Amino acid sequence: MQAHAEASVLNNFRCAQGVEYRHGDRTGCLKGTRTAILDQIELWTRDSDKRPVYWLNGLAGTGKSTIAQTITERIFAGGRLGASFFCSRDFEDRKNLHFIFPTIAVQLARRYSEFRSIFVPLVQSDPTIAHESLYNQMRRLIVGPLEESSISTVIVIDALDECKDVEPASAILSVLGQFVSKIPKVKFFLTGRPEPRIREGFGLPLLAEATDVFVLHEVEPSRVGNDIRLFFRRSFSGIADRRRRRKDWPTEEQLNLLCERAAGLFVYAVATVKFIDQTNKNPKTQLDRLLQLPMSTAYEGKAQFKENTTLDSLYASILQEAFGNNDPEDDRMVRSVLGAVILAANPLSPSAIGTLLGFDAEDVFPLLSSI
Repeated sequence: MQAHAEASVLNNFRCAQGVEYRHGDRTGCLKGTRTAILDQIELWTRDSDKRPVYWLNGLAGTGKSTIAQTITERIFAGGRLGASFFCSRDFEDRKNLHFIFPTIAVQLARRYSEFRSIFVPLVQSDPTIAHESLYNQMRRLIVGPLEESSISTVIVIDALDECKDVEPASAILSVLGQFVSKIPKVKFFLTGRPEPRIREGFGLPLLAEATDVFVLHEVEPSRVGNDIRLFFRRSFSGIADRRRRRKDWPTEEQLNLLCERAAGLFVYAVATVKFIDQTNKNPKTQLDRLLQLPMSTAYEGKAQFKENTTLDSLYASILQEAFGNNDPEDDRMVRSVLGAVILAANPLSPSAIGTLLGFDAEDVFPLLSSI
């Protein structure tokens, strides 16, 4: 009877959906890549003498979420994962700061019976607790039960920069800084771009002294380059096996140029492989087309740190490939549909996009499928 009552409380408590590491189509690091940083973070999770907060700081495309996924899987396998929350600007509940602490609390309650025995009566006595301020949420839903149960665990929050936040210094980091010293057996692993409010949040005195920082985009280029080369080699080997191509493809010169263009950005490597491995396309032709881009784009990976032009030419090639042969009269629909995909606050189905823009859904679906 008690178990049924507890399950009812947990199932009906206000929290975000699809935020755990095991949900969706999230992928981790390719085996053999990012080993140094992964080992360093895992060592931090095990060492009680290390600071309780770890910020994986990285610019767009440097692989923060992929590393977070792999680390979370490792922590889970080691029996130390308490909760994970992968933020996303594409979903309302995953970008709303007020869902983070309640969702983490529910996961902790499912994971630890000691926590659950404290959490469930608390919620039963005050069902509106999930709607309180961030400060009260963390104090009552997380810190109180963790202090009383004395649980040792690791909590992961990925892509904090994707949440809506109007404070000059991250509101959730401000709250975390006020309470982290009260739960010394708990470690928090967080990732996020070094945006001003995130930097300000981690710079707050109480949190700064409790945080280790790893700047991903400052890793020695040769180390990242080797990982990207390995990613390309294994990806092309898989393509060659599936497409029955010769094993000496691509050439070493082509591989060198791809690695040079990636310049440390895994997102470039992933997008490149997807472009080359399109169904019903000749991968050799796709690669040759990609490598015929103007020489001015040869260092586009590095351009991210200067002019924010990374990936422009690669994405332009993808769009050209998808729509370059379209009838000019279709341009208006192409621009409208792509604009809706980019600007929509939440993902829309092809039929919803068609209804919104006044197009036939049967025309919208093949257009999106071609990308």
